[in-house]
Amino acid sequence: MKLLPKIHSPKELRTLNIADLECLAEEMRSFIIENVSRLGGHLGASLGTIEISIALHYAFNTPHDLLVWDVGHQAYGHKILTGRRDSFNTLRQLGGISGFPKISESIYDNFGTGHSSTSISAILGMAIADRINGVNRQHVAVIGDASMQAGMAFEALNHAGVEDTNLLIILNDNCMSIDPSVGALNAFLEKATKVFENKPDIVFEQLQNKYEFHENNLFDDLGIRYFGPTNGHDIANLLQVFEELKNIQGPKVLHVLTKKGKGFLPAETGNATFWHAPSNFDPSTGKVLHDKSNEDFPKFQDVFGKTMLDIASQNTKVVGITPAMPSGSSLHWMLAQFPERCFDVGIAEQHAVTLSAGMASNKLVPFCVIYSTFLQRGYDQLIHDVAIQNLKVIFCVDRAGLVGADGATHHGLYDIAYLRCVPNIQIAVPANGNELREMMLIAQSNTIQGPVAIRYPRGKVPIAFNVLQKLNVEWGKALCLKEG
Repeated sequence: MKLLPKIHSPKELRTLNIADLECLAEEMRSFIIENVSRLGGHLGASLGTIEISIALHYAFNTPHDLLVWDVGHQAYGHKILTGRRDSFNTLRQLGGISGFPKISESIYDNFGTGHSSTSISAILGMAIADRINGVNRQHVAVIGDASMQAGMAFEALNHAGVEDTNLLIILNDNCMSIDPSVGALNAFLEKATKVFENKPDIVFEQLQNKYEFHENNLFDDLGIRYFGPTNGHDIANLLQVFEELKNIQGPKVLHVLTKKGKGFLPAETGNATFWHAPSNFDPSTGKVLHDKSNEDFPKFQDVFGKTMLDIASQNTKVVGITPAMPSGSSLHWMLAQFPERCFDVGIAEQHAVTLSAGMASNKLVPFCVIYSTFLQRGYDQLIHDVAIQNLKVIFCVDRAGLVGADGATHHGLYDIAYLRCVPNIQIAVPANGNELREMMLIAQSNTIQGPVAIRYPRGKVPIAFNVLQKLNVEWGKALCLKEG
């Protein structure tokens, strides 16, 4: 590597010739692949944003100009360019740097973004504050990995469209969340992408007010000028577009197309969901270094997924709902076998909870599977729409407790505290995979009424799992492992 060791901040980056930036991008890719292969972490999304990271810090005067990344797992390139290259080997390690932007970690991390869809609200708040305080600078949000699907993003767009702020929203469209993107907004963006394939110079034409990709543009109708789509892996192109957009006042959306896993062939051509956050692998071949531990000890999430298949086969009223985590929660097996009764609603936790409530009110038995840290985002709906009405929604609360390297924003530390104060809800905590299966079978039966939350950790079950084993789980009674 010739260029990357010289970059300690965006100040050094801006001394490079534009022709050198493509070489820098390849060095950054190699650096990320090498480190993530050993440390684990979010590979695919950050490989897809290398050129965006370089172009942003080259074109904008960071940290004076404000930049927010959303979802934060696409920001490894940003971290490397902003003084954390030498500490990157501590990524997601105890005492090391965070896997997400963290406001206390760097002056370049203007907002913490472990969860999705917060960037537009945050950057709009910063822009309004600068207007009130009389500060003149640029405000940029990068929103990607299907974060634009979430309700909070639409709430922010609704407000941004009526505020005269110097705001640029970069929509990083790689057609993926962790799993493939879903929903009507995704279909809208796919339509724009097809235009891009036929008209590669579309951005520059539209900047001159010569072209729109179709007559009624969603963002323009909200009062936010839409530009794009454009190639997110062409640095020279991005720099030209950023320079022009700097001089256009008001809220703007730039639709940028990227490839998740760009530059690492196994991630580009293989299972994009797996390469979102792979376990250890050989960076030269992409061969995964498999966990060889006893297969009788599956992950809690896989016990859930297999049990859902059995329950759905026997009970036609059972439905499954997940907010953009079918693979992460192992609901993907039910989604494949019973697609008419299984729903990935995208990154929309509030909607997932109230959708489940609506189903429960009309004679279905919904299993809403959601990580503990994400259930926090649907807390009002859990109280107002489910619990107060005493509707039978079965919340399968995955990743409860400590979750390891993802850190503070993802630990499931709060669910017991915030669920116990909610009326009517029953909380179950299985000690192993056999108990998880039994609790799910009991919860969906006619003997249980009202909302249920079954919380279980990340990782493998502690004793061998036997699908045929019948347990005597006494509902409502706990086993005390240790007094005090």
